[in-house]
Parts: sequence; structure tokens; C-alpha cells
Amino acid sequence: MVYDWFNRTGPDAADGETPPSQASGPSLAPDDPTPAASAAAQPEGSSADPNPDPNAEALEWARQAYARLKAQQEAQKQAQQEPAPNLPAEPQAGSQADPQADLQTDLQAQPPLSSSRPDPVQAVQNPAEGFTAPASAEPSQGLSLLEQAAAQRAERQQAITASAAVAPVEAAPADSAEPSLGDFDTTFTWSAEVLAAQGKRVDQVSLEEIDWLGRLRQGLEQTRQGFVTQLLDTLGDDPLTPEVVDDLETTLLRADVGVQATDQVLDALRKRMNEEVVDPAEGLRFLKEQLQDLLDAPTRASGSPLLAPERDRLNVWLMVGVNGVGKTTTLGKLANLAVRSGYSCLIAAADTFRAAAVQQVQVWGDRSNVPVIANPSANADPAAVVYDAIGAAQAKGTELVLVDTAGRLQTKHNLMEELSKVRRIVDKLAPEAVVESLLVLDASQGQNGLRQAMAFAKAAGLTGVVLTKLDGSARGGVALAVASEAGLPIRFIGAGEGIRDLRPFNSFEFVEALLAR
Repeated sequence: MVYDWFNRTGPDAADGETPPSQASGPSLAPDDPTPAASAAAQPEGSSADPNPDPNAEALEWARQAYARLKAQQEAQKQAQQEPAPNLPAEPQAGSQADPQADLQTDLQAQPPLSSSRPDPVQAVQNPAEGFTAPASAEPSQGLSLLEQAAAQRAERQQAITASAAVAPVEAAPADSAEPSLGDFDTTFTWSAEVLAAQGKRVDQVSLEEIDWLGRLRQGLEQTRQGFVTQLLDTLGDDPLTPEVVDDLETTLLRADVGVQATDQVLDALRKRMNEEVVDPAEGLRFLKEQLQDLLDAPTRASGSPLLAPERDRLNVWLMVGVNGVGKTTTLGKLANLAVRSGYSCLIAAADTFRAAAVQQVQVWGDRSNVPVIANPSANADPAAVVYDAIGAAQAKGTELVLVDTAGRLQTKHNLMEELSKVRRIVDKLAPEAVVESLLVLDASQGQNGLRQAMAFAKAAGLTGVVLTKLDGSARGGVALAVASEAGLPIRFIGAGEGIRDLRPFNSFEFVEALLAR
């Protein structure tokens, strides 16, 4: 089952069983065997209740979603446990009905071939190119040297294209088990509440989204413990005062929100306080709105609310950044995300400077059944690897090419020039391709990561940011600093070490997870 994470749609959202007009009061499917179906028929806070309880309605909505997902999971288990239909027994080897044995007998009766006759075509491994290509045992007769060189280049391109055979996009990686439904606990109810607040119907809730929101909340635990605790202590129970706002400023700066973002949020809050008395609950809601608006501003300016590969068209995404931020790991997770969302994908291992970088990319490609174009020779030209990868993608009709580049410092002019050369190769070979340049940032680096973003934005023509290692940092607020000061949209976030712990960025979900009580 393919769930398109880039468009946040799945089979349940696309089947159209429940009309949009029923979004406010969704019900379970008629054939749902779960006991909660009867309770869902009369939700708390119905039209008969003059004072509906929002918390009760949210809890009932979560119960309906849980019952539906549980019924789907049980149905899948039953389908997997059904015995396979009885097939006719295969004939024993060597019997009269065994054509393979008859063929082997006929071959043994033939006279042996002359050992002096050479094999016209042999497989030759070229260590400088990193692939196996057929080579003629004898040089072609009657061809000039230029014609022979052209023929060899054609053979090399054919070998690369053949090695880049794309696996079916519906196939899930072997080591990426499907998420399972856990207990009906606070994590599930919180995840369901976040989805409901975004306008999701019960029949649109997917187990993948529930699983990711739980991972996101858990990944931001360190930031939330230091941020929310101080925030709630600062707000207290009394209406907000100028002294409380000053303490709030310190809390935001400690979370690496950044000076510019902090000033913008507090100026808006002070303006609100001058107009009316603001209680703590309203202050927290207003703070969430301001933080979400800060994160969404660069995305709105880019004109693309969600970064997704365009279907039936070549998309090239360059992954750039300094050493140690997790570029290769992020690229492997992106490849897995693309395959799981139904895209054909290919990886270009253009990090030819770091030791074992090509082998690391190959491991990630194997985990997601994604072909990797590489040149294992020492200090190979990264632009040449990208050249081969673009050619293979065009020949196979691949939709997404992920390019792993070498880690570089913004102060190294030669490395920055090498990055520009790779970009020129892409523009020359595939002028019709959609090219994205994504900067990978380590959230634990805080303001240092912000300075990297500012420098790379000038040199590499960045179009977005991937924020990683949010689970190991108490500085999740750096996302706000990147958005407000660097003006770059955050496209993906990583909140864990697993292959499924990278997803497209959603500002509403991020703020809710950051400020969850």
C-alpha cells in the first residue's frame, strides 16, 4: 500500500467514500466490527447538548479513528494468515514429465565444443568506472580509434543504464517494517487531535501519520522539557504582564529561537496586551500562531507550500552542507521516503572525497532498493558521476535523482566551485529538470547552523533546508531562526535515527509537538 507522503494523501483519503460535508461528524464504516462503532453513533457533545465539551468531542474523534485503524490492521492480519490455494505437485526430477531433465540429457548427448574457440563476449570489470561492461575479445576490424572510443562510451552508458534498473515503487524496503497500532494512550490521542485540527476526517487518518506524529513528539522531548516547563512557569495563572513577557524573551532565546524571531513574536504579543487583557491560555494560543506564521513565511514566499517531485518529469535534488551534519543519512532516508510514496528514484554518489562515502551510500540504496551510480576510484570527479547519473535517469525515465555531495566549509573556495560545477553539469544535461539545492543542518549546532545557512545561501543557490538530529538536541527552536533570519523554507525534518524518521516539514505539527503539554 503506497502512502504519498509528499502530498499527505493515501488510499483512505482518495477513495471518496465519505463526502466532505460530513467532516464535522465522521462515522465509522457500516461493517466495522469494533465495539466502539456503537458508541461512535452518539458522540458526546452532539446537537442535543447545548454546551458541548471540546475535549470530549476530541476524545470521541480519537476513539473513532483508533477503532477504524484497529479494524484495518486486523483485516490485514487475517488476509496475511489465509492459506495459499493448493497447487498441483511438481513432478520429481528425472521423471518423464520433467522437461528440464530431458533437456539436460540432450545436452549431455551433444559432442563437447572445441576449447580453442574463443568466447566472443566477456564481462570485464573496470575498477576506474565501477561497473561491469561487455567487452569484445578481439578489437573491431575496420574501425578507427575515434569510432572505437565512441563504441566504448556507448557500451559504458548501456551498462550504467542496465545497472540502474529501478525496482517496483510499491515494494517496501525489507528492513522497514510497517508501523503497528499501539495502545490508546495520550500519544495516540494527541496525534489524533493534531490531525483533526488540520481538517482530517476519521476515514482519512492513516497509521503512517499517527506513527510519525508520535515519533516527532518523542524526538522533540528534550527541547520541550526545557522550553515548555519554563514557558508554563513563566505564564502562570494570572494575566500576562510586561515582566512575564520579559521572562518569556529569555525562554525563547535559550531555545535558540534567535533574536530576530524572538523580537517579532514579543512585539506582536506586547501589541496585543496593549489592546486587551491576555490570560495565559490565550497567550499560549497566540504564541503558537506567531511561531507558525514565522515558519510559514519563507514557504509562502517560495510559492511552493510542499516540496514534492513532479510526476513524469526529471527532478534533481542536491544535498549540500558541512561534514558531520548527516547528509548521506538524510539522502538515504529521502530515497526511502520517495520509494514509499510511489516515485522512481536514483542516487548519485558524488561524495568522492570522504573515505567509504560511496560504500555508505550503497548500503542506503540497498536498504530501499534504489540504484546507486558511483565511481569507486580514489578522488574521482564528482561532476563525472553526476553526468553518468543524469544519463541513466533520462534513459530509464527516473523521476527523482538524489545527489550526495562532499562535505565542505563555506570558507573553502575550491570546494564551493566544485559544487557550482556539478550544478552546471545538471543544467547542461537536463535543462528541463526541476533542480533543488537542499542544505542539511544539524539542529544541535544551534546558531552555528544558522551561520552555515547564511553562507551557503549565497554560494550554492539554496532552495530549502533539511533539519536533522532534532531528537538529540534541546535547541529545536533553531528552526525558527533559520526561517526568520536566513529566509529559507524548511522542507524536511529528521527526529530519529531510523530510516522512517524523516518526513516533510509541517509547521502546525512542529509547533504543536514543540509546545505539547
